[in-house]
Parts: sequence; structure tokens; C-alpha cells
Amino acid sequence: MNFPRIHDPELTLLTPDDDVANPEVTILVPSLNEELTIGTFVDWCREGIAASGAAVEILIVDSSTDRTPEIARDRGARVLRTPKRGLGRAYIDAIPYVRGKFIIMGDADCTYDFRQIAPFIEAFRKGADFVMGSRFKGSIEDKAMPPLHRYFGTPLTTWILNRMFSSRFSDIHCGMRGISVDALLRMDLRSQGWEYASEMVLKSVHMELPTTEVPIHFLKDPEGRLSHMKRRGWMEPWRAGWRNLQAMFVYGFDFFLIWPGFLLLALGLIIMLPLLAGPMSIGGVRFSSNAMLFAMALAVLGQSMLVSAAIGRVIFDYSGHVQSRFERLLPYNATIWGSVVAVLAGVFLAVPLFDSYVGNGYLLPEIGIETNWAVFGLWLIITAFQIFISGLMIRALGVMLPIKKPAPPLAG
Repeated sequence: MNFPRIHDPELTLLTPDDDVANPEVTILVPSLNEELTIGTFVDWCREGIAASGAAVEILIVDSSTDRTPEIARDRGARVLRTPKRGLGRAYIDAIPYVRGKFIIMGDADCTYDFRQIAPFIEAFRKGADFVMGSRFKGSIEDKAMPPLHRYFGTPLTTWILNRMFSSRFSDIHCGMRGISVDALLRMDLRSQGWEYASEMVLKSVHMELPTTEVPIHFLKDPEGRLSHMKRRGWMEPWRAGWRNLQAMFVYGFDFFLIWPGFLLLALGLIIMLPLLAGPMSIGGVRFSSNAMLFAMALAVLGQSMLVSAAIGRVIFDYSGHVQSRFERLLPYNATIWGSVVAVLAGVFLAVPLFDSYVGNGYLLPEIGIETNWAVFGLWLIITAFQIFISGLMIRALGVMLPIKKPAPPLAG
């Protein structure tokens, strides 16, 4: 798959003498001052390519100040020279230069064994659009992963993501992964740094991509190499972890809204509806207008959370199915007239309280059943407004958001 070159004077493509023609797969790897490992890494890739029997190109996205790009090119890799502006941005910059239908990603530090790429290619050919490597299903060399990452950070964040999205990943931070170019284009990555990894996993779930995991071998850093994480100091793993959690919360904010929203709305209605018949006592505890006001607040908060969750679901809906379901649930004409009826009913329920107010010489009357009716009527008016506006917003999002639409093929 060839893409039109985007003219960017900051990007330069270096091609090797024995360039691959019409590759099926692109090994796409960023590098930054990997002079010590890049030669071995490219050699490993070539071993993996030979073992797979596939046509595969190696594309290194490089921002180094040492000899990394020259070594990579001399060993047979394409090198895209870019400014240093973030790991996620490196993948974004490289997309127009990818020629394969599928991409295998990783690191150039020889910690991921690219001599074993055949399982990724096999998974692609069987129909997977997203292939995650799993260090926990494969092997982790002694001292390759700090205990804090191996036994706490990675299992915890993987568990959180699986709970939030009902997914079944075993290693969401594995850097060796694969994706089809079509899926990557539709994914529309935005993250500029480390958090791109979580964004990719989360969007793969939202997109309902055919996904599988393959076991991989994770190796310790070669002798003499200091990882980029360690170069940035002992706080960097915590910063990276927080950025990944932030990405989860941003792309999965509806997780915090749906069930709490249902619970609050249900609790509010359970209290409000019986009180329409007037004050009541349960076990010596009296419930009256104060309870009615409290219940209305619960119901309004709950339905506001549900409306926000619905809008979030539409924002992250790549298939269009979610939007279609909401549009069927809230048909335009029925939503408008239903809202009008709810508002009129709310006004009607408030009339007795207003009548008592006028009849009492414009002084507040004693609190009675009319107050409960008026509170419920106010809730009906608020609900009608929220449903009406949310129906319009969902339709507007369908018109405005290109994120939902598959990206058209880029003509070469």
C-alpha cells in the first residue's frame, strides 16, 4: 500500500541499496541514539523475515544524533529521519512512508526478539487486524523487566483496562505489536509520547478490531546500553504509568458513568414515585418534601451521567452501530413530541402549588403534597430538556465527527 508523500522539509527518507519491492509487511520501529544495538536489531529483523518467507520492509524512524541511521541503512533498512518530537509522533510521521499492508512495531534496543515475527504475519493472514505480543504468555529473561513493572505496574494497569473495557489482554504495555494499515488509519492516533501505546489498545477495543495475542520473548538490555526510561530518571516509569492511566480514563470515561448513573437514577425514582401520594413513614422514619428534593437531585445527577456516557459512546464509535442504536431509541419526531408532553405534564403538576401560592396571598403555603407534585414536575421538565438536547447532540456528532468514518484509501 503506497501513500502520497507529504512534503515536510523536516523529514528525509534514506533507502538501502537492496530495497524490498512490494512488501506485504512493514517492520516500523522508532530509534533514538541506538548506535550500540541498531545493527544487531536489523540483522535480527532480516533473520525473522527470512524465516517467515514474507516480503517485509524495515522502516526505522530515527531522531538520533549518533550513527544510528547510517548503520541501519547500511544493514538494509529504510530510514526516515525526523526531528525528536515524541514516540507516538514518530509513528504518525511514518504512516505516509509505509508500503506494507500490515505493520509490526517494537523497539530497536534488541529487547524484543524480531527473529520471531512469523507468528505475527500468520495472525494477520488469518484475519487479525490487531496483534498484541505478550511477554507473560511467552518468556521474560532474568532481569529484563524490573520487578515493579513485572509484578505490579503492568499486571495492575492490564487488569484495570480489562475491567473497564471487558477485554482480555494479558500484557497491554508490550511494545511488540502489529496492526493492519487500514486499522491504523481509521484509528487516527493523536498521542505524541509513550501514551500512544495505551491509545492504540483502547481504540482497538472501541473499534472492535479482530484481535489476537502471540507469545514473544522479552530480553534484557544488551551489555552497555542504558534504557531511555532509566536515562530520564527513576521517576520516569511513574510518569509513564500515570500517562497511560490518563489515556485509559480519557478513552474510557463512560465506564465511570454508566452503572453509577443507572444506580442514582433508579434510587431517585424509587424514592420519588411513592412520595407522589404524599408524605410517608418507614420504620418510624418520615419521608416528605425534603426527601423528594433529595431524590430529584439523585435522579437528575444519574440521568446526566447516562447522557454523558451516551455521548461518549458515540464519540468513540468507529462502526456507527452505537449511533444507529441511539437514533432508533430516540427517533427525531417522537423525541420532540415526547419532550413537549413531558414539559406540559411537568407544568401541570406544578399548577396546584402555584394555585396555593396565589390563594395564600402570594405567601408560601404550608408544605404539602402539592410541593411533591411540583418537584416531580420540575424533574420531568429537566428530563425532557436533557433527552431532547442529547438526541440533537448525538445526531450532530454523527455529522461532525470524522473519527467514526473509515478513512478512504489514499491515492498514490
